Amino acid sequence: MQNSSTLATLAPPAAPAEIRECPVGFRSDVVIDVRDGVLRLLSPIGGYALNGVAPAVVEALRDIVASGTALADGVEKLSDTEAGQLYTIAERAPKLAEFGILLGGRLLVKLEATARDAHYEKAAVPLDVRVKLSKFVLLRSHAGALVLESPLARHRVTLVAPAAGAAITALGGGCTGADLLGELPEAAVSSLLGHLVGAGFVETEAVDGGVNGFPSDTDPVLRQWDFHDLVTHSRARTGRFDQPFGGIFPFLGEIEPQPALKPVPTGPSIVLDRPELEDILAVDPSLTTVLEARTSVRDYGETPLSVAQIGEFLYRTARVRAVYGPSEATPYEASTRPYPCGGAAYELELYLTVRRCDGIEPGCYYYDPVGHRLVLVNEDPSDRQAMLHAASVATAMQANADILITMTARHQRLSWKYRSMAYSVSLKHAGVLYQTMYLVATAMGLAPCGLGSGDADLAARVLGLDYLTESSVGDFILGSRAVPQEGATARRLPENWRPVNDPQWGVQSQSTLFRRFRGPA
Repeated sequence: MQNSSTLATLAPPAAPAEIRECPVGFRSDVVIDVRDGVLRLLSPIGGYALNGVAPAVVEALRDIVASGTALADGVEKLSDTEAGQLYTIAERAPKLAEFGILLGGRLLVKLEATARDAHYEKAAVPLDVRVKLSKFVLLRSHAGALVLESPLARHRVTLVAPAAGAAITALGGGCTGADLLGELPEAAVSSLLGHLVGAGFVETEAVDGGVNGFPSDTDPVLRQWDFHDLVTHSRARTGRFDQPFGGIFPFLGEIEPQPALKPVPTGPSIVLDRPELEDILAVDPSLTTVLEARTSVRDYGETPLSVAQIGEFLYRTARVRAVYGPSEATPYEASTRPYPCGGAAYELELYLTVRRCDGIEPGCYYYDPVGHRLVLVNEDPSDRQAMLHAASVATAMQANADILITMTARHQRLSWKYRSMAYSVSLKHAGVLYQTMYLVATAMGLAPCGLGSGDADLAARVLGLDYLTESSVGDFILGSRAVPQEGATARRLPENWRPVNDPQWGVQSQSTLFRRFRGPA
């Protein structure tokens, strides 16, 4: 980022059209520490240390950070020498300072770093070149102001003056710098575009005879990113944003955590069979056999699933084994279940939409993982069919499953502990539960298939859920598997596939399971 000199900020009042580019404040999250004559400024994205700072400068810094006072106001009580020292600190610690573009002494926009490696060079943007706001930019309210953020940028832009907001509106549809002259004078347009293009918020159109257009429309990598995917990716991991992150318990002492166990809905229930561990160990194939034989199956046997099979499947994949807490280390109730979960929060719940199952009437059921039972929550045939149809659509109409398992997340179970990453953690949990279900279903000789999409609004309506409190994050279909006929062989690689690392393991493992499920000759 390019800053003007310290002396410029101490100059006489600016002319109405004069542009200044300079530090205008400090980040609100800067921690000021003075020990042994050394001033240390610390923040989530960097730090700075300096010897020999005047006590008056330190106090001015404390006031600026605590109150959000502008740098120009914070130096009013300082001598010129002390003011110069304060501006020098701001310029030498740019990641801790707020940088501003001022028109006639009035602030247009502020920029602040959001990453430790934040840096850019101001771009030279001719006024006749077409420019456009990147499709990855988001506009939101933050700290009482309107800001621009982007997963492609390592800075945040705060819109201060209405004219800056008007310019951003025009940039949303694409324009030239000359088109903005009605909102701002030429020097301001050049400055604003130079920083917005340099920082990655605005794109310039290429018209060099090669690949013409804006990068987000022409670059092969950017074209294949959706806005929401890239935003989620950039926020779910640290690196290029500065907001609170991780297991920091942001609501501890303010909001009570959700209980480990969801209150069971009222309704008719079906108590499920509980398998015996010794019986399962006596017949289960090896882990390697199951891993290698695992595959998605979208066609089903003539005989439907049985209530006993559903009971065993759910008991092995999703039952609550124990509940514990709260404790000093874990200030909320937690539980343990057969699949792994961050913080032992276990926010996932299961609902079964049954088309056919011997011993269970068609309908939509909640799985009670403590009582190991199914509770009817919706018996409307049209709602049931809508859920099953959405699942079939997710398989390109290849499957008409016996049972759809909808995985929902009680979102506040995670967001009470985790900041910025809670939703992405739920998706990870859904993934590990998918694999757990795949392995158990394969071991049991069932037909499993994880789905890549689902209708969260439909699920919320049919299952009687509040979308913001509990909504679907995964879908898994299950059915009976046709008994392999004598002489049937395992599915081999298609002819156009090239074997790489022992694909015969899968073939051999499937053949082993085929022999097991056919039974003795």
